[in-house]
Amino acid sequence: MTEFSNKPQLEPEDFYYNEDGYLVFTEKYLLKRGYCCQNGCKHCPYGFDKRSGRIVKKSNAGSDGPN
Repeated sequence: MTEFSNKPQLEPEDFYYNEDGYLVFTEKYLLKRGYCCQNGCKHCPYGFDKRSGRIVKKSNAGSDGPN
């Protein structure tokens, strides 16, 4: 019997393996997933700060806003 899953399949651009062999999710995948897991992901687009345990608004370095 084949089980069906609601989990989306990973695309090649969703992850890579680091030099230690760990799977690392890309920012693109984390945005596609749609929520912050609060694990301190390397490419977290949600601004989670693992040290403080809070989501901190990311600054747009070098951006002056809309022109």
